[in-house]
Amino acid sequence: MIAVWMLLLFVALSLVAWLLLFDDARARVAAHLGRWQRAVGARATRGWSHTANAAGASTRQVAAGTGRLLRGVHRQRLWLLGALLLAGVPPLLILTLRQRVQLDSYDATLVRAEDERILQLLRGERLAPPPPLPPELFLAAEAGMIPAEPDAVTSPAMGQTNNTFALDRIGSADRRWERIHPEFQQRVLAIYRVMEQQHGYRMVLVEGFRSAQRQAELAAKGGGVTRAGAGQSCHQYGMAVDSALYRDGKLQWDMRDPWVRRGYFLHGELAQQVGLEWGGSWRSIKDYVHLEWKAPCREARRAARAG
Repeated sequence: MIAVWMLLLFVALSLVAWLLLFDDARARVAAHLGRWQRAVGARATRGWSHTANAAGASTRQVAAGTGRLLRGVHRQRLWLLGALLLAGVPPLLILTLRQRVQLDSYDATLVRAEDERILQLLRGERLAPPPPLPPELFLAAEAGMIPAEPDAVTSPAMGQTNNTFALDRIGSADRRWERIHPEFQQRVLAIYRVMEQQHGYRMVLVEGFRSAQRQAELAAKGGGVTRAGAGQSCHQYGMAVDSALYRDGKLQWDMRDPWVRRGYFLHGELAQQVGLEWGGSWRSIKDYVHLEWKAPCREARRAARAG
């Protein structure tokens, strides 16, 4: 649809430029208008004299106004042509030269070959969730304090306070895969498998389903944690997950580490390829660990409100 509109814009700009730059073109247009005026006048003489006279007068006024307009356009043709070029050339160049959107600090060529791999996983066998990790792993992460950069990773239930991120209650977060929507679950598991088998990154589910009470508690901590209140987060409908990179027996959050940063951007790119929204692409708050199935989640929220 965009291409059709751009084509129509190009045709319109070409027509205007033709009239501006070529005197012969304006003469042809004026001649056509004159013939149309004479045809209307001739028709008027064969009957409906009053109506025809009025029509003829209107036609003459239109022709006179058109002539004045064309003369004015001709006098200002250079300015108008410049304005048309400024308005028309950029969108045409964008349409012609547009390329794949690439995330900052990330080489998208790393994952282009994985598109078909993910599609095969989604079309093939039902992927089974990985075995759960010991709760002590998440309790240890919860107890830690990690220095943060301005673009450091926002972990689930992790609040930003001055120059640190406080890991908040992820030890008690819900990590039961059966509470995640089945189709959404398969997309996430496909991402996990490609991340590990093709790129050497192991991913761990940190939080899936989230109760309304927990969501309200996190929202009360302020916009640095979440801006979604009870009933608004996709976590509450089983259509959002927070995942972390796992290495050397620890969850990896520190975006200053090139390996970690590359992993989270890769995770986000793969998620977008299978139709999921990645929190790292948000403008207001960067939530690199977060994935959600946006359109079905929106429908679930509507159904919940209607019920």
